[in-house]
Amino acid sequence: MDTALRIDDLTVRFDGIAAVDGVTLEVAAGEVLGILGPSGSGKSTLLRSIAGLERLDSGRVDWHGADITALAVHKRGFALMFQDGQLFPHRSVAQNIAYALRLARTPSAARVAELLELVGLPGFGDRRVTELSGGEQQRVALARSLAARPRLLLLDEPLSALDRELRERLAGDLRRILVDTGTTAVFVTHDQDEAFAVSDRVAVMMGARLQQVGTPSEVWRHPASEPVARFLGYTTVLDAASSRTVDPRAAGRIALRPSAVRVADGTPLTATVVHSTHSVDGWRLRLLVDSLGEVDAVAGPQHPLAPGDRVAVRYDRAAMAELP
Repeated sequence: MDTALRIDDLTVRFDGIAAVDGVTLEVAAGEVLGILGPSGSGKSTLLRSIAGLERLDSGRVDWHGADITALAVHKRGFALMFQDGQLFPHRSVAQNIAYALRLARTPSAARVAELLELVGLPGFGDRRVTELSGGEQQRVALARSLAARPRLLLLDEPLSALDRELRERLAGDLRRILVDTGTTAVFVTHDQDEAFAVSDRVAVMMGARLQQVGTPSEVWRHPASEPVARFLGYTTVLDAASSRTVDPRAAGRIALRPSAVRVADGTPLTATVVHSTHSVDGWRLRLLVDSLGEVDAVAGPQHPLAPGDRVAVRYDRAAMAELP
């Protein structure tokens, strides 16, 4: 692996409290690394530290083996893209993109047209950014970030201000663009779907520390701890004995998403409804499962349920994860 970026034992404190605590991490050339964590976990501070925007209390940042810890922000050759895009409202789309090219002393007309094609906005150059939708503005911001061919692209929650349907669509486009351009990137988000859709690997941060690094499937199927599993949406964690009731092959604890237990007619496993909430696609339930205990569960719209109802259920192992 050709390591492009390495951060070693990086720590940043604010008023004596660690916002990033002893993080060591590597990013390969051409890799997209997602930093995933809840609000306040330190992920954006880590990104700003890589960019040179935060003073380090300890640790170092290397780029292809060279120590750049003390290098000024503008000399690193990195580009940043933020949640709001930070476009110039008084400039056209083309002028916003060309601004980055002017800073890099790069001819702009052909490159602007190339970038607009890349982000799916051909012919938008003369439009004012204030006339664009939120998704289109973020595409322009991405084009501007890529304009000068940065050595590293840093993206801080770039899709979080958009509605979910648009976020999901743009996440796929962002992945395609980064791969097609061979861009080395670090992508910060609190949304696991975004992280898994965009990233080659995911680094989970909680409480200022790095908790787990792996491919999306590794993190999803094998969370490193119960807190990581709960952050990823696994709402019930079974002890070892209960886990073997669900899966006799289980070596330890199993974490369940609500969809791991489903109401299904004609199965021998039964449960009692403790609580039910109607949802768009059916029901969200709390069930007392015979021989297992209380768990979260789901039911389709064809199963109107109320507390006290007896139901048959089945397990969906695709919505389960093994814990250490």
